[in-house]
Amino acid sequence: MLPWSQAMRRALYGPGGFYTLNSPNRHFRTSAQFPLFATAIAELVRRTDSRLDHPEVFNLVDVGAGSGELLRRVLDEEDLNGRLRPVAVELRPAPPGLDERIEWRTSLPGGIIGLLMACEYLDNMPLDIAVADAAGAVRYELVDPGSGETRPGQPVSSVDADWLRAWWPLGQAGQRAEIGRSRDQEWARLCGNVSRGTVVAVDYGHTKDCRPPLGTVTGFLDGHQVAPVPDGTRDITAHVAMDSLGDGGLWTQRDALRELGISGSRPPLELSRTNPAEYIRALSRAGDAAELTDPAGLGAHHWLVLNLTQR
Repeated sequence: MLPWSQAMRRALYGPGGFYTLNSPNRHFRTSAQFPLFATAIAELVRRTDSRLDHPEVFNLVDVGAGSGELLRRVLDEEDLNGRLRPVAVELRPAPPGLDERIEWRTSLPGGIIGLLMACEYLDNMPLDIAVADAAGAVRYELVDPGSGETRPGQPVSSVDADWLRAWWPLGQAGQRAEIGRSRDQEWARLCGNVSRGTVVAVDYGHTKDCRPPLGTVTGFLDGHQVAPVPDGTRDITAHVAMDSLGDGGLWTQRDALRELGISGSRPPLELSRTNPAEYIRALSRAGDAAELTDPAGLGAHHWLVLNLTQR
């Protein structure tokens, strides 16, 4: 049996792992799949560009870019008069027919001036899980990669114990916590690669006042939630402890999208008589907006937004 971090890393990113072979949009619905989400990101690009006083080159970096659909749609809405440089960071090779304006990379560029997006990325960072045993000791949970069966292992290290005390203390026997230290480190790495601009993490998450007592780790396969068996056949994900990541403004997606001009209001009925085709398009946009801002669904995503100045 393995610690969850090792099992997740191998299952998701190892040879033959889930994300080395699969595109996410086959298995679950993400905000990036909605054209209206790209409309909001295009508006964020414009606002960030203005805040940066219109740099000669504006980098738009999408970490965990899937097939690059978000970048393509943003380009269709806003290219900053040719100054926008979209960069997709993804483990898999570039898909056939990728827009030639998009740079495809397997590693994060440095010295970014512009906007870095990490949409539903941190939730797939491998992490360890802690469990309180019957005597109150906090131990790493071990998992069998083939069956998903678990059992307590060794006591957690001092650094992980410190993280748990600060962000997710365990009390009663049987309680579990997902140790977010690896996500904190990855967020710091992303921010460290941005010289000037804005960094945004968009993910399902929670804060210290409402941690789930049994954790959130789960699996997804072919559009369905399944048991989190880390055998490489499915996505393994866990919600993010958003408040442990560090500085930045924390929003719900519902509020963030509304701030960027996206609402679920229906078009006026009069438009159906004067311009039926536009009425149908507006109805479709309203439906997408409602799904993106639904507090019981994608609207419950958290946005952590950090604005960085010259360093």
